[in-house]
Formats: sequence, C-alpha cells, structure tokens
Amino acid sequence: MERQNLFLALLVCGLIFLAAGCAKSDRAARPGESTLDRMVRTGAVKIGYANEAPYAYMDRETGRLTGEAPEIAREILGKMGVEQVEGVLTEFGSLIPALQAKKIDVIAAGMYITAPRCKEIAFSNPTYGIGEAFIVKSGNPRGLHSYEDVANNPEALLGVVAGTVERGYARDIGVPDDQITVFPDPPSALAGVLAGRVDAFAGTSLTVQDLLMKAESDELEQADPFEDPVIDGETIRGCGAFGFRKSDTQLLEAFNKELANFLGTPEHLDLVRPFGFTEDQLPGEVTAEGICQAAEEGG
Repeated sequence: MERQNLFLALLVCGLIFLAAGCAKSDRAARPGESTLDRMVRTGAVKIGYANEAPYAYMDRETGRLTGEAPEIAREILGKMGVEQVEGVLTEFGSLIPALQAKKIDVIAAGMYITAPRCKEIAFSNPTYGIGEAFIVKSGNPRGLHSYEDVANNPEALLGVVAGTVERGYARDIGVPDDQITVFPDPPSALAGVLAGRVDAFAGTSLTVQDLLMKAESDELEQADPFEDPVIDGETIRGCGAFGFRKSDTQLLEAFNKELANFLGTPEHLDLVRPFGFTEDQLPGEVTAEGICQAAEEGG
C-alpha cells in the first residue's frame, strides 16, 4: 500500500511539473508569430515598470501593480483580448535594454518621448503632458527655483534619477556634471535631499507631489515658484507614453487605436484621477510621431 501511495504521489508531481512546463512553453512565441499574436493567443503580457509613483508602482498594502500607466495598460490591453498583465520591476535606465532584449513586451512607466529614445524604441501616442518641479529643504536655502538657478550657483548640487530626462535637461541648461548626483530611484533622491547630499531633486511635478505627500516631512518642500526649463527657446513640457520595440508595428498600431478611443473619456479620467492626473494633463492633439519628428529636426 505504501509503495502504491508513493507511486501515486510521484505520478501527481510528474503531471504537475509537466503541466507547468507545457504552460511555460505555450506562452513562448511560436516560429513566425508576432508579439501581438502571441499576446492574444496566451492572453498574457509582460510590462516593465520602475516603481515610480504615480506613474507605475507596486502598492505595498494591496500587492497590486498600479499607477497611471499600468491601469491604462490593463484597460487598453483588455480591449485587445489580453487580460493577464505581469509586471517586471526594472531600474528606469534599464527599461529600454530590457524591452530590446525581449525580457518585457511593453514599457509602462510613464516614460517621456525624447529624441534619443525615439531612435531606440517606438512610442504609443502620449497619455499625458506635464511640467517639472524641485524638492528642496524647507525654506529653500539655496533659492533654487529653476535649472538655471542650479547652473548659476557653483555650490548648488542637483539630484536626478538614472535614465530620466531631468539629467538631460540639467546638462542642456548648463549644469556641470560635477553638480549632478545620479540616484537609482526617486525615494533615494528624496533621502539625498534630506541627508544634505544634494540641494534639490528634479522630477516631474506629479512625482514630486507624490513623494512629498508620502514623506510627510516638515524638513522638505516643493520649490515655489518654479520655472520649467527653456531649451532652444521652447519651454519644455514632457509627454509620457508606452514603449514598444520598433519591430512590433502591429502591436503599436492596435494599442494606439484603442488608446485614441479611451483618452479623455470619463472612464479614463476616473481611472487616473486617484494618481493626481486631471484634464489639465491631457496631451491634446500631440502624437508620438510628431514629437519624434520635431526632435529629429531640432537635432
């Protein structure tokens, strides 16, 4: 009887491992199958995110991947027949390499559309447009209200997150590299301001607002007033979007089609309102193609 029970137990274990192996194999791309076809067939997608609220982050209380980008991704991909969304946590600066290496299918991190990125990946049309902000010590001891203020003060130190546009903004404005400290993520940069390692942290206005709200610290504040960077005579307003491999044209086209029908609707605004997004952040008629083309023409 014991041998029979042992045999049955081994048989059950074998079947479980076999089923797991088949499921894993079934989710792999088949020869000649596009990313879109594979996603629709399996009903699953891997999205890369960088744990930056309010754009994309893991809610510690619920264990849910949430934020503006993942919630929109669930809505749009669900309409495309893809219900299972798996988040892959990745440092912001490694999101594009992860996408190119096919470790993820889509970047859902509120990533800005920029000229260098346009050369590496394809973008959906933007889901929002937003300005910049600084976090500083209370009272703003250095009087930093713009990137220009940092550039004009050789003693001022600015914190940015690796791979973000803020480092590029600082360089374009003329902030020397030795005045810039790169952090792996926004919470680390916030801690850097608190510890006095930097005098200001540069991020999007919503990132800054979210960090300060969660920090609940009397030692920190948002620099007010603040002037958005002016580069090549234009005031910069970042537009965030989803990232795709350039080869995934079918996927991008299908995603953009559903996105166009969703953005600006009451359902969309209700979905993103908890993350601080309102009608004021809608991108309007701006397209990814237009941004990339303008960036290329501008050099």
